Amino acid sequence: MLNSAVLVLNKDFVPVHVTSAKRAFSLLYIGMAKVVNSQYQTFDYESWSAITASMADETVGLVDRIIKVPRVILLVAYDRIPQREVRFSRLNIFARDKYRCQYCGERFSTSHLNLDHVVPRSKGGTSNWENVICCCVPCNSRKGGRTPSEAGMKLLSIPRKPNWTPFANPHLGSRHSDWLPFLSMVDISYWHTELQE
Repeated sequence: MLNSAVLVLNKDFVPVHVTSAKRAFSLLYIGMAKVVNSQYQTFDYESWSAITASMADETVGLVDRIIKVPRVILLVAYDRIPQREVRFSRLNIFARDKYRCQYCGERFSTSHLNLDHVVPRSKGGTSNWENVICCCVPCNSRKGGRTPSEAGMKLLSIPRKPNWTPFANPHLGSRHSDWLPFLSMVDISYWHTELQE
């Protein structure tokens, strides 16, 4: 449960990151974040831990009680707007390729996928969006240090840099219903529209 995903908002309620519940609890405990519930109420650590968790809730056991795992936290001092550049990361490569091996076409969990350089690094290939794909372990072993044509393998699609941001990504992994108001552009514009006097 401590590794489950928690959406992180900046102090203007704009999504900036996804972190683990363990990190969210740490930020909450030291006062750098507050929990946001579905009614947009915020809670510090003391008030959040005082809420009684039901059996249906996802919880973590403490020495003297159980505490509900937060799904959305708000950073109290961070006001930067997230970059609109897609980060070149393992998760985003898997998301771009829809968790599907780009050689055999099978869909896998992240624990059964590898990253593969289409043009191997030993042959001058670089680590960028246009040369790195996700593939399953058997296909990666079969290809080895060769190009796909040398190995007699064909790519499902030509790798490209995605044009979505991580929070607009429909394959963001486990999304929680509590995240939806913060990921919707309509709701984000609601929070950022200048109010008239």
